[in-house]
Amino acid sequence: MRILLAEDDALLGDGLRAGLRQQGFVVDWVRDGLAAERELRAEGQPYAAAVLDLGLPLKDGLDVLAGLRRDKISLPVLVLTARDAVPDRIRGLDLGADDYVIKPIDLHELGARLRALLRRSHGQAQELLRVQDLLLDPAARTVQRGETAIPLSTREFDLLQVLMLAAGRVLSREQLEQQLYSWGQEVESNAIEVHIHHLRRKLGSELIQTVRGVGYVLMREAPSA
Repeated sequence: MRILLAEDDALLGDGLRAGLRQQGFVVDWVRDGLAAERELRAEGQPYAAAVLDLGLPLKDGLDVLAGLRRDKISLPVLVLTARDAVPDRIRGLDLGADDYVIKPIDLHELGARLRALLRRSHGQAQELLRVQDLLLDPAARTVQRGETAIPLSTREFDLLQVLMLAAGRVLSREQLEQQLYSWGQEVESNAIEVHIHHLRRKLGSELIQTVRGVGYVLMREAPSA
């Protein structure tokens, strides 16, 4: 899942980006509030969530957040705050932040809170994703179908997670690419088709359906006999 990280501290930002990537997130990193606002308001906004430091240069993180919510942009936002900045945490939540993490940051907590935000934004209450007899664990990055463990590559896992979170809804190739690839990554024209082919071979051909001219959908229910 693709995340926008807005953090002006170079050392912290680099560490957060690396740590989130190790947990399977695709991370784009900006270092000031104006850049964060620009990316979060871009047409066809590709991010599943944002991690927003409140003390950003050029434009304060709270102002960025307030503007998003004022314009009805409902993207999940997790804010980063200092341990002693209780008023900022309260104001951030009142302005529409979905959660916060206190500095110094534990990367595993940050990843867990982001996964929880993403589940809630897709109407999923449970930690594990279940569709038909398919079970995906976002934290452990494992997949089972029935009682059988299914080994997947990193991209295959990421693609399956996006499809499962949107189960029953058709996603275009462009939407899928946006969730799987960050800035500057070269994407071959048939990359999504290749990953879909591999998933069908490993999971069964009936689970992911092609909607011709539109995209792909992971079926909530097995086709009736």
